[in-house]
Amino acid sequence: MTKERINALSDGVFAILLTILILEFKPETIHPGSLAHVLGQQVPLFLMYAMSYFYVGTSWLFHHDYFLSVKHTNRTLNILNLGLLFTVTLVNYAMVLLIEALTNGNRADIQIAFIVYDVVAILISGSFLVVYRFLESNPELRNLNGIEQHYNRIRMDPARSVCIYLLSIGASFFSNVLAGALLVAGVIFHFVAYLRFSKVIHIGVKKQALNKR
Repeated sequence: MTKERINALSDGVFAILLTILILEFKPETIHPGSLAHVLGQQVPLFLMYAMSYFYVGTSWLFHHDYFLSVKHTNRTLNILNLGLLFTVTLVNYAMVLLIEALTNGNRADIQIAFIVYDVVAILISGSFLVVYRFLESNPELRNLNGIEQHYNRIRMDPARSVCIYLLSIGASFFSNVLAGALLVAGVIFHFVAYLRFSKVIHIGVKKQALNKR
């Protein structure tokens, strides 16, 4: 099967999700002189929106570049891709929970919200890891010719992400501040991993272009 339809579906899901995230900015009744107070209350909402947008956007970049190395798709890869997309859509739910918890300021609620967000992040990284391994075991579907050595250095990055989010879950039982810092660190590492992966894939694309000349 060609990969055009799987790319079209995936791009559509990511586009809708990125749009839905902003809808959490709900208008409030603003009394004269209270705008500064209302904006102050919405700071946690904006920070979580910015982080979640960055996270989902990075996942789309990851997905886009990864499928540059895919020549064909099959039923199994289609199913795995649907599972990956499902995990990414859960970011909106986790974001809303964390926004509510931070807005209310209850320590126990914040702890649970961090754990939920971490679990969603683990599912996303785990889904990417499963797709990695599936394509590694089905070389007829991918094209990594000439870049295996580069690829082997970054193939465990999704597992490294999982470890960071597990540390965040553990830290949440001692300090919400530390848990939040580790969660943000995990999202940042997700982007760093994308840059590492993108560099490897584009090395392969350039080599393919040179070989065709």
